[in-house]
Amino acid sequence: MQVNRCIAGIDVHKKMLAVVVGKTQERSMQVERAKFGATMEDLELLRDWLQARGVEEVVMESTGQYHKPVWLQLEGQFRLHLAQAQSNRGPKGRKRDFADALRLVKRFLSEDLILSYVPDAEQRLWRRLTRTKTSLGEQRKRLQLQVEALLEEMMLKLSSVVSDLFGSSGRRMLKAIVAGEEDPAKLASLGDVRLKASEQELQRALRGRVHPAHRLVLGLYLKQVELIDEQEAILEHEISAAMRAHETVVERLADVPGLGLDSAHQIIAEMGPEAAAFPSAGQAASWVGVCPGREESAGESHNNRSPKGNRSMRRLLNQLAWAAVRAKGSHFQTLFQRLTVKKGIKLAIWAVAHRLLRVIWKILYHKVCYIEHGPRSGNVQAIQKRKRALVRQLQRLGYAVQITPIRDVARVVV
Repeated sequence: MQVNRCIAGIDVHKKMLAVVVGKTQERSMQVERAKFGATMEDLELLRDWLQARGVEEVVMESTGQYHKPVWLQLEGQFRLHLAQAQSNRGPKGRKRDFADALRLVKRFLSEDLILSYVPDAEQRLWRRLTRTKTSLGEQRKRLQLQVEALLEEMMLKLSSVVSDLFGSSGRRMLKAIVAGEEDPAKLASLGDVRLKASEQELQRALRGRVHPAHRLVLGLYLKQVELIDEQEAILEHEISAAMRAHETVVERLADVPGLGLDSAHQIIAEMGPEAAAFPSAGQAASWVGVCPGREESAGESHNNRSPKGNRSMRRLLNQLAWAAVRAKGSHFQTLFQRLTVKKGIKLAIWAVAHRLLRVIWKILYHKVCYIEHGPRSGNVQAIQKRKRALVRQLQRLGYAVQITPIRDVARVVV
C-alpha cells in the first residue's frame, strides 16, 4: 500500500455520482463515501467536498458522454485520470455504485486500470471542430445515396452519365427538375462541355417519369446539401484559424503522399501538434489500433487482431493508406505492391496504414520533414537498392549480369 496518498474514485451516471475517497496509510486505507447529483450546482459541491478532504487525484470511468461535465468542473483543481470501463469490471452479479468507485481507487493504486488519453482543452476543441466536419461529410454522402435512389424511382439515369451528382452540372440539372423542367433536351443542355457523356447520352438518361412528390423531396434534399456545404465552409475557416499557430506542422504533414490539409488538421486534432503524449511510434500505433494485437497463453499468441483504438484515427488512416498507395512511385505504393502478394489486399493496406502512422509520429515528435525514398524519387540509396534487387533476380534466373551506366539518360526512351 502506498503511503500518504488521497485519491477519489467516481462512479459516473447520468443523474448521480457515487464518490469514494481513499486515504492510504502504511497497511490500510481509510474510506469515505458520498453521493452527488450531476447538475452544475452539484458538481461545484463535489469540487468543494473533495478539496476539503485534501484529495490530490481523481479517477473516473469513461461512461459515454456523462463523465465530461465532471471532468470539466474538476479540471485544473486535481490530477484527473479517465479509466476504460472494461478495466474496472467487477464480478458478475455484484455490481454496486460505491463498490465500483472503491474498486477504481484500489485498481488505480495497484496500476491495474487502463487509462485513456485525454488531451488539453484547446485540443479537445480542435477535435470537436474536425469531427463535426467529418460528420457533415458523411451526412453529405448519405444524401447523395438518397438522391440517387430517388432518381432511380423517377427512372432517371443521371448518375450513369455524370460522375458527381452534386457537381456544377449535376446540380443545374437537378434544380431544373425541381423547378418543373421535363424536356430531356433542355436538361441536357445544362451540362458542362467538359462532361464525357455526349448530348444524346444525356438526353436518354434524363427521360423518366417525375411526379410532384418527387420534385418536393428532391428539392428538400438539395436544400440540405447546400446547408451542409455552407456549414463545412464555416468549419474549415474556423479550423484553419484555430491551427494557424501550427502552420509549419500542417505543411510538413501535407508533404506525405496521401495526405492533404484537411487530413493534417484531423491528425493534429487527434494526436496533438507534437504527439507529446506518445513517447514512441509503437505506443502511438497501439493507441490508434493499427498494430497487431496479442492474446498470449502458454507462450503462444492465439489472436493477432488489432485493438479497437481511436476510431477517428483508424478511419482516417485507412483512407490515407488507400490514397498513399495510389501515389505513383511512392514508398507506400512499393510497400503495398510487395505485401499484397504475401498478405492479400486487406492486410497489406493495414500494414501501409501502420507504416504511415509511424511516419506521421516521426514528423510530429521529432519535427522533421518527409523525404520520399520511393523508386522514382531520384534518391541514390533507393536506386542502388533497386539495382541490387534486379541483379539478384536475374542471377537467380541463370543470367550473368554486368551493369553499364548510360551517360546520356535524356536519350533513353522508356
